[in-house]
Amino acid sequence: MDKGLEKDLRECRLCEHACGADRVKGELGVCRMAGPVVASRTLHPAPPESYTVFTAGCNFKCLNCQNWSISQFPDNGSLVDGYADPKYLAAESVRHLESSAGRRMRADRIFFSGGEPTIHLPYIEHVAAAARSLRPGCRVNFDTNGFMTEKSLMRILSMTTSITFDLKAFEDETHRAITGAPAAPVLRNAEIVATQAPDKLWEFRIVVIPRINEDEIGALCRFLAGLSGDLPVCFLAFRPNFVLDGHPGASMELMSACLETAREAGLKKASLAGLTGISGRFGPVRESVLKAYEGEGARLAASYAESLGCRTHPRDCASCTSSQRCPLKQYIPQRSC
Repeated sequence: MDKGLEKDLRECRLCEHACGADRVKGELGVCRMAGPVVASRTLHPAPPESYTVFTAGCNFKCLNCQNWSISQFPDNGSLVDGYADPKYLAAESVRHLESSAGRRMRADRIFFSGGEPTIHLPYIEHVAAAARSLRPGCRVNFDTNGFMTEKSLMRILSMTTSITFDLKAFEDETHRAITGAPAAPVLRNAEIVATQAPDKLWEFRIVVIPRINEDEIGALCRFLAGLSGDLPVCFLAFRPNFVLDGHPGASMELMSACLETAREAGLKKASLAGLTGISGRFGPVRESVLKAYEGEGARLAASYAESLGCRTHPRDCASCTSSQRCPLKQYIPQRSC
């Protein structure tokens, strides 16, 4: 690893788990990552069109993760590209953006995704700086779950051209049941982006999961509309994946209802995306989680996690004694839609 990347990793507090792990010495926090690892990179047509760099590892353990093979690395044995020197990756990114394929696609930025790029923030800052030395004004997008510290968020805002920001749930217990982490830092950071840097927000993204977070769409919409009715919000139809591999996908009726809810709340720039109507079956709510959660959505999500060995409820990966040998991180879904 480049010596210039080590400072923030010696007592890592890049995200709100604030593990304090000395990642340079190989200590592992909730994300289970030491140095930066690139999972893959490619020209990508999804808006914004870009050269997308997927970083490995994540500080969440989302039950519905569609990038589970990347986010739950290294525990699931997935193959990744590995470490790439920041200057090399910057030159590669610029070369692809300026290639004939990149120009045809109208790719205009480097898009850092994952996993969760916050856990590799110093590395990404080095790549972005090197890219801009080759291509002044090079655009950079940061795709995030929003669980960074305020200090990290300020660094991200100073570096990026655009941000895509995922919102999982509004209620803390539902957010914990889905992700293993509290909701408050995410909502705080969403407010900061919306009020202090709205020009950098590409969109807020909300994956709509039937019976798990669908009852929270109204609260999320009212929260965002209270910040600004002009915030772009995209509802993504849940597709069965990872721990929720048997769960039904979102219906078109549900997605349309979300759009109507957003408009009623005052959000003027709401949209839909994703394949709807994928079949599945709702799992049972397990009696063992009933006392830990009040909401039915949280109880159902936690039941899926508990069925695969998660024993800390409400879910809290930062305090879980099994965080370094989490059974969820080793799960291989039976289907991925």
